[in-house]
Amino acid sequence: MYFDTHAHYDDEAFEADREEVIASLGEKGVSLVVNASSDIRSSRMSVSFAEKYPFIYAAVGIHPHDASSLTEASLSEIRSLASRNKVVAIGEIGLDYFYNYSPREVQKEAFRLQMQLAGELGLPVIVHDRDAHDDSMKIVRDFPQVRGVFHCYSGSLEMAKELIKLGWYLSFTGAVTFKNAKKAPDVVAYVPEDRLMIETDCPYLAPVPLRGKRNDSGNLKYIADRIAEIRGTTSEHIASVTMDNGKRFFSIG
Repeated sequence: MYFDTHAHYDDEAFEADREEVIASLGEKGVSLVVNASSDIRSSRMSVSFAEKYPFIYAAVGIHPHDASSLTEASLSEIRSLASRNKVVAIGEIGLDYFYNYSPREVQKEAFRLQMQLAGELGLPVIVHDRDAHDDSMKIVRDFPQVRGVFHCYSGSLEMAKELIKLGWYLSFTGAVTFKNAKKAPDVVAYVPEDRLMIETDCPYLAPVPLRGKRNDSGNLKYIADRIAEIRGTTSEHIASVTMDNGKRFFSIG
């Protein structure tokens, strides 16, 4: 059975058949899902999914794309939502210098405020880092009391080594199956077994052979297959260790 540690079933891509897709996940070998959020609306939806479905848990937070929307009132609501049953993390938060939908200084301030909130609440964080490795690491270092995961990890092997020393986890998506994934194999081979997680980031990043199609948690098997190939083990072993790691990281069970 698989644990999808990062999904977005609140996304409009699932608007037409969301309940059917979620209901089918057990048949596809998926037993746990964390639905990550990007803004207040999706944070509310994530909490509602967690309350409705026994196998779904929620992360709440403001994505760097929406960092400009973070106000004292919205941060207060994130704090309130984080106290709800089955909310297991703050996220996804972080920096995105590829799109720059919010000014970089605004992104950094929103990241810091939510890292501070996670530290106060004793919750882990889910970090989005795209083309912002140096600034992401600077902020992580400023909050040694906060533990977290870099989701859809895209950094270097050297950065991975530092994160592991800091007690962080790394999570990998269908991007590891892409032909242009040049850095990922070295990082996947290096990550200690107890710091490795897998995710779909659905509906995005469908793995090969489904690249370009709408993704869902049922496609975790392709990610596990590729990671197993890189690490010289079996898909079943990867499913087992990433399940254990995810449950430990999010304090589930």
